[in-house]
Amino acid sequence: MADAGAIPSTKSAGGHRLFDADQVRAALGVHTAVISAATVEPTEEPSWSVHLGLEDLEEDVVWRQLESAVGIDTAAPAGKIAQFSFLEMLNNAIDHSGGDTVEVAFWSTESFLALRIADDGEGALAHLRRILGLSDDFEAIVALTKGKQTTMRDRHTGEGIFFTSKANDLFQLAANGKRWTVDNLRADQSVGISSVQRGTVVFARIATDTKRTLQSVFRAFTKDHEFVRTRPSVKLAGLGLQFVSRSEARRLLNGLDDFTEIDLDFAGVADVGQAFIDEAFRVWPSQHPGKTLRPINMNEAVDFMVQRGLSDKRPQ
Repeated sequence: MADAGAIPSTKSAGGHRLFDADQVRAALGVHTAVISAATVEPTEEPSWSVHLGLEDLEEDVVWRQLESAVGIDTAAPAGKIAQFSFLEMLNNAIDHSGGDTVEVAFWSTESFLALRIADDGEGALAHLRRILGLSDDFEAIVALTKGKQTTMRDRHTGEGIFFTSKANDLFQLAANGKRWTVDNLRADQSVGISSVQRGTVVFARIATDTKRTLQSVFRAFTKDHEFVRTRPSVKLAGLGLQFVSRSEARRLLNGLDDFTEIDLDFAGVADVGQAFIDEAFRVWPSQHPGKTLRPINMNEAVDFMVQRGLSDKRPQ
């Protein structure tokens, strides 16, 4: 619709297409209430909430207060995932946000456990963009999908957000006017516009009867207890559903040097160009010997281009 001129758009400095939410609603004929369904938080009041100063705050102390007030079975898979997510995300707010305060909320119901942690700091995307020298907030979101992307390598591994986003049924991070949502029940990710301009808001939700375990999530991305495998989403790294340029491939693979096994997830990608495939599957591996790059979730057209690229190793 944007290509046909039905929805106005502009371009960011990094080349990403930007839309006004009201113009999109008008073009699609969708009521505001439907669009706002992207907000994933429960409608009911949280079971426990608190507003805290970040200075000298210790995440394990806050967890013990929550656990005492609500009563959480941390021996069950859902309880373990909730505990891990809570400690990792609150620690991120303490160490990375640069803010003064944090609002913490937790829901404990028969059907799900959920948490919301909102700080008043710089915003996770702006922080990553500034410290890592990224071009825009969208590139910062792609960095979060990779793992091992941290602004404090002396104290952090960069694994907290990655594994929290994989362990929960639903994960959402909103900051600096953007929103990244990971839906593990549908095996999908999306990026949208958010009203959160200041600070970072993280939400995570897990069903109480989940069969997913924290150990199984770690196992999927580790070997001999080392975090060696990642699965970046291709569709979050470009301008739309088509990926044709070498620069898009380089953006996607930037920062993956620390991994030995990389699954490029092509879910939701309509088609790719020869330059993208050549950069991803010939140039990058030639510059990074010993790395295994695997394409997954390809449609027929993407698979054809990948197989063609893999069979042609001649210099371009």
